[in-house]
Amino acid sequence: MAAFAADGASVAPGTAAETAGADIKNVILLIPDGMANEATALARYYKGSSLALDALATGMVRTHSADAPIADSAPAGTAFATGFKSHTGFVGVLPDKATMPGQAAIAKGEERRPVASVLEASKRAGKATGIIATSEFMHATPADFSAHYPDRKNYDALSMQQVYNGIDVVLGSGSSFLTPAGRKDGNNLLASIKALGYDYVTTPAALKASKSDKLWGMFGSKALDYDLDRDPSKQPSLAEMTSKAIEVLSKDKDGFFLMVEGSKVDWAAHANDPVGIVSDVLAFDKAVEAALGFAKRDGQTAVVAVTDHGNGGLTIGNAATTGSYDEEPLSAFIGPLKKAKVTGEGFESKLNASRSNIKEAAKTYLGITDLTSEEVKSIREAKPGSMNYAVGPIISSRSGIGWTTGGHTGGDVVLYAYAPNGDRPSGVIDNTDVAKYIARVLGLDLGQTTKQLFVEAQAAFAAKGAKTEIKAASLVVTKNGQKLELPFYKNQALLNGGKITLDGVVVYNGSKVYVSQKAVDLIS
Repeated sequence: MAAFAADGASVAPGTAAETAGADIKNVILLIPDGMANEATALARYYKGSSLALDALATGMVRTHSADAPIADSAPAGTAFATGFKSHTGFVGVLPDKATMPGQAAIAKGEERRPVASVLEASKRAGKATGIIATSEFMHATPADFSAHYPDRKNYDALSMQQVYNGIDVVLGSGSSFLTPAGRKDGNNLLASIKALGYDYVTTPAALKASKSDKLWGMFGSKALDYDLDRDPSKQPSLAEMTSKAIEVLSKDKDGFFLMVEGSKVDWAAHANDPVGIVSDVLAFDKAVEAALGFAKRDGQTAVVAVTDHGNGGLTIGNAATTGSYDEEPLSAFIGPLKKAKVTGEGFESKLNASRSNIKEAAKTYLGITDLTSEEVKSIREAKPGSMNYAVGPIISSRSGIGWTTGGHTGGDVVLYAYAPNGDRPSGVIDNTDVAKYIARVLGLDLGQTTKQLFVEAQAAFAAKGAKTEIKAASLVVTKNGQKLELPFYKNQALLNGGKITLDGVVVYNGSKVYVSQKAVDLIS
C-alpha cells in the first residue's frame, strides 16, 4: 500500500517514508466525532489557552463516503478502521457501489463483504486492543473497528460481535443493550462478558481499582452524559478511561491498538448546542493530552487524532453580526457560554415535572433572564431527550454563534498526529489513509487479514463438497457424517457437538455468511 508524503503525493512501498515507522509498537487513534474546525477555535477561546491538539496539526483529511460528498458516521468510521470507503449506515463492510470521483468500482459479488479493521489485524498480530466511546459501545464509530454489518441500527448483531471479537478493553456505556430486556434476540451478553473472563465494572472507583488484563466498563444504560453534566462519582471522564485503557493495554509486550471516541461532540452539533460542543471538545482534548503524555514517555507510540466529518456548519459569527463582526469583543461570543452551568441536555433535569419553572431554571443554570415567549414554548414542548435541540439555538442566538444545518457537513477536517520518530501522516490525505498509516507503522496486512477472517462460507464449503443451511441464527454445514454449526456473530463453532474457538467472528450480512479460514478448515 502507499503512504502519503507531506505534499499528499503517493510514496512507493519500500522507500524511506514507507519503512520509517518500524519502531512504532502502539497506536492510539482518537476521534472527536463530528468536530468541525471552528469547534476547536470556540473551545480554545472558552478555555483561554491552547489545546493539546494544537501542536499536533499536520494536515487535512477528505471525509466523503463511497457514494456521497457528505458522510454518515458509519462509513466515515469504516474508512478509518479498514481503509475502505462505504455507504451510509454500513459498518465495516464494502458498499454496494462507489460513485464518488476517483473511487474504484466494487467488484460484482463483493458488495457488503466484511473487510478487516486495524483492530482485528492488530489482534491477529498478537497486540492488545481496546475501544472507548462516550456513546453506547455499539454505536457507529466503535462498531466500525470491532464489528461488521450493513446496518448501523442492528445493535444486536453489532454488540454480539464486539463481545466475541476478543477485544481486551471496552469502556463506555450501553449496559441496557447487554441484557435480554434490551435486546430483540433475547441474549444475555452481560453473562457472556463475565463468562469470557472480563472484569465487568460500572463505577469510576471500580475502574480505577481493576487489575485485570481484560476489562469491560459500562457507566450508563445508554450514552454517557456530556462532560459538563457528568457526575464524577458515577461516570469517569474520557481522559480517565483513556488512561486506564493505556495502563491495561501497555502490559502487552507486543504492543497495542486503542481507539478512543469523543462521541457526543457530534450529538451537540446536531442539536446546534454550543455549550455541549465546548464541553466535549475540551473533554476530548484532555484525553488527547493523556494519550500524548504516555506516547512521549513510552517512545514507541504514535497518536493520531481526527474527526470523521464536520457537523452543524458551526461559525463564530452569525447573521446578527454581519455589520459588526470585526467590532465584536471576544466576550460577546464566549460570555453567554460561560454563564451556562449545564448543556442543553443537562438542562432537562433541572425542570420540574410540569416544566413550570422554565424561567427560574434558565436564570440559574443557563444565565438567561430574557427568554421570549417563543423560547419558553420551545422548551416546554421539547420531547424527552431532545431538550438540547431547544436550548442550543437559544444560547447560540445570544452568543453570535451561527449554524447552517442540523446535519453533517462535507468539508475537509484537521489531521493531528504525533510519532516519536517523526513518521506521522501529513498533507491533504483521504480518510482511508488513516487506516493505511496505522497498518503500515504497526506492520499489519489488512488485505491478508480480510482473506483469513472473512471467507465466503457457502461457496467455500460447497467447494469441499459440503452442504450448508442457515438455521436458527447459525450456518449448519454437513458432509459425510460431519456436522459443523457456526452461530452468527460469535467466534465459536460446534463440530459434532464439540466447541471450538475460532480466530474471528462469524458474520451474516443478510444474504451471505463469512467465516474465518480456520472454520472452513474444520470440514475435511
